[in-house]
Amino acid sequence: MQPIEEKIAALIEPVVRDAGFELVRVRVSGKQALTLQVMAERSDKTMSAEDCAALSRALSPVLDEADPIAGAYRLEVSSPGIDRPLTRLKDFEDWQGYEAKIELDRVVEGRRRFRGTLAGVEGENVMLDIEGEEETALIPFAWISAAKLVLTDALIRESLTAAKQAAATETTDEKRQHGEHP
Repeated sequence: MQPIEEKIAALIEPVVRDAGFELVRVRVSGKQALTLQVMAERSDKTMSAEDCAALSRALSPVLDEADPIAGAYRLEVSSPGIDRPLTRLKDFEDWQGYEAKIELDRVVEGRRRFRGTLAGVEGENVMLDIEGEEETALIPFAWISAAKLVLTDALIRESLTAAKQAAATETTDEKRQHGEHP
């Protein structure tokens, strides 16, 4: 993360948390027309369009007051998506058993890019089962410059199941608010 992104993350993380979400990533992109991308999700790994709009409304006054970016920019609040980036150590634990691509900031055994099945976390290391390798690779989290899940049938099934469960929970909550029995 760039220093400006770290500053913005520290500024908005309490707002994101108070709104009921977890901050996944902050990214500033563009040269002349800047975009501030805030990626967040609920604890159940879902994020609806309504959630994005609500979080955007909660963040706007905080960002306007602190004014962390010089000049004009566009705020974009989004979900991580199915083939989500893995930005926190807990992401590698949460998505254990799924396929991922990991890029390092240095060359290890002649390469920077690795692909395999996430096998969890050990201390500050990400464990990755790489096809053709007998032993699970231990990759220091601090060495990871980019990582994301690979779009597979299993991942799509998991995402659809989570979305259905979230929709069912929302419907039940709405019925309770209106005095109906779920």
